[in-house]
Amino acid sequence: MVFVLGIDIGSAQSKGIALGGQGSLGSFECPSGGDFKLTAEKLRGELLSQSGKTENDVSRTVATGYGSKLVFFADEIKPDIVCLAKGVSSLHPTVRTVIDVGDLYTKVLRTDGNGSVHNFLLSGKCAGGSGRILQVIARVLRVRVEEMGDLSLTSQKRVDFNTGCAVFAETEAISRLSQEVKKEDLLAGLHRALAAQINSLAERIGVEPDVAMTGGGARDIGLVRAFKEIRRHDILVPTDPHMIAALGAAIMALEGIEQ
Repeated sequence: MVFVLGIDIGSAQSKGIALGGQGSLGSFECPSGGDFKLTAEKLRGELLSQSGKTENDVSRTVATGYGSKLVFFADEIKPDIVCLAKGVSSLHPTVRTVIDVGDLYTKVLRTDGNGSVHNFLLSGKCAGGSGRILQVIARVLRVRVEEMGDLSLTSQKRVDFNTGCAVFAETEAISRLSQEVKKEDLLAGLHRALAAQINSLAERIGVEPDVAMTGGGARDIGLVRAFKEIRRHDILVPTDPHMIAALGAAIMALEGIEQ
């Protein structure tokens, strides 16, 4: 029986998916930590446990992501943009533009719906254009990142951030809090500022519908809503959007066997 693994070692979170002949057999995510090799082993062990398999049962493993080179048991390493395109296309073949909001970078890629990437752009090194800024402001506001989206939707008076830089945004958030600005209004402004930066990146490459948002940032309903308002059209968010690169890696592992 065919049994493959897709491993995505991200800068902050790592994900893994196990696929068999009849679909998904397991999935797991955990913090990447400082030892990517150990994290990869942890992912493999959990996926094998969920699937009731052993290391000898693994037909093929494809790794991707920031720490993919340290997945010592991988048969092949693939770029994350390729895995993202493959993962999204497998679930939503009508998608032509993918916005991936990760911890370090935001990526925009154009795909043909079959998993091939036509073009892509990455945000700069500034954390203000990636999901990292969400973590920075969450710490300032003393709220969980997972709570930020729902909380921002309760805003009645959005605060406009004057900067897209994570460092200055942190200072600005602290200043606004001292002025008794509500947390939800700050978060609504943060989402709008980040969405505007993401949209500027997307406009540089050209946006063709359907548009999907993936990555950890796509789990923030407030950010998705803000981006949708700027774009003025629907944004498709796959189930478990943070797992898409791992899914794409697993699918490519299957394809490697079929070839």
